[in-house]
Amino acid sequence: MYDFTGIENYPVAVLGGGSVGRTCAADCKLAGNTVRIFDIKPFSETSLKYLEKTGVTLVGHPKNKYGFDRLGNAKFDLITDDMAEAVNGAKLILVCIPSVAHEVFFEQLAPLLTDGQIVHIIPDNYGSLRLRKKLREIGSSAKVIIGGWSSAPYGTRIVTEGGVPTPEQYLVYRAITLRGSALPTVDTDDFLESIKYLGCFDSITQGDGPQKGNTVLDIGFSNVNPVIHVPGTVLGASVMENFGRIYGGHDRFQYSIYSHAFCPSLSEVQVAFYDEETALADAIGVDLARYPKEDFFSRASILGPEYMGEGCIVPFEEQWETGFTTGPFSIQNRYVTEDVPVGCHVYHELGKKFGVPTPVIDAMITIASVMVGKNFYESGVKLEELGIGNLDKQQLLEYLNNGVYPV
Repeated sequence: MYDFTGIENYPVAVLGGGSVGRTCAADCKLAGNTVRIFDIKPFSETSLKYLEKTGVTLVGHPKNKYGFDRLGNAKFDLITDDMAEAVNGAKLILVCIPSVAHEVFFEQLAPLLTDGQIVHIIPDNYGSLRLRKKLREIGSSAKVIIGGWSSAPYGTRIVTEGGVPTPEQYLVYRAITLRGSALPTVDTDDFLESIKYLGCFDSITQGDGPQKGNTVLDIGFSNVNPVIHVPGTVLGASVMENFGRIYGGHDRFQYSIYSHAFCPSLSEVQVAFYDEETALADAIGVDLARYPKEDFFSRASILGPEYMGEGCIVPFEEQWETGFTTGPFSIQNRYVTEDVPVGCHVYHELGKKFGVPTPVIDAMITIASVMVGKNFYESGVKLEELGIGNLDKQQLLEYLNNGVYPV
């Protein structure tokens, strides 16, 4: 059992200067945490530029069932591109970066971790598996808690003007619940308890609370991005690319897959995609967030319950605006370039390993590869990169639940 006495007096280290990192850092600071924000070179040269002068300002009308609202300007206690400076002496570390950057960040982070630190990967996207693998590779004996979340606590976008980023972060919604787990699962209770000391989770701790995943593989399966983003972007590409062209009177930057691509036929694909995820989880012996079929037949899809609770259905007949443009505006977007090689391809690899057919997911990988001009079967995340390619089912579950990795 972790001793949380006095943990609120330690700084929080936020790693990542992108949209989620900036928002988590600002939200923690506005809630009273001491906050250090870090980004890695060369990204720090733009992501952290001017933050000392401007800070980050949270704006918008964040939708959520209970009306939780916290906006304003936050100035940070430390802004740095030196990771050691950010994490030394911090008890709570938030990794808020795209999964495609996990490897380069963890290369620096792993040797710096010390006893008693708790690492939150937001969203996890199999990052917990990567970080534990890195710690084994360097022979680290640090007693740390590592876990991840199915999503970020918000929908958030950097506000730009004429292509130039401003200090503002526009919050579209705030989650009232998220699914989290630690690696190993025996650390999960302490991992979930630690969010009480992180301001960026206040809308969740004061909402419906966190959901306890049974393993971090569950958390990967519970990330709604692949099942929402990939069919929405790939099958909605014609609308996206014609928006503002032949659709008269439209600004292309007002396009949203939620408002303009989602439809009943696309929802059927999302359901079939999700059914394949569920079959994988069942075959492996883990779980995932369970959704009734009707939740997919909504402009909010299965994202709606994260911030509005069960029963959030936005009919397709309604014109639904998120309050801020969600895009994507190009097929070369993280909705494809991250969600396909990470989310979809891990499902593909697990399907091969455990004998579970994934034809719909494979179709998304194949079509996206053609559209983007990159073979995601070759470049996608392999199970060996996560340290689980060599494990049979029993070994995998023993590792996920108890942290026992076969020698």
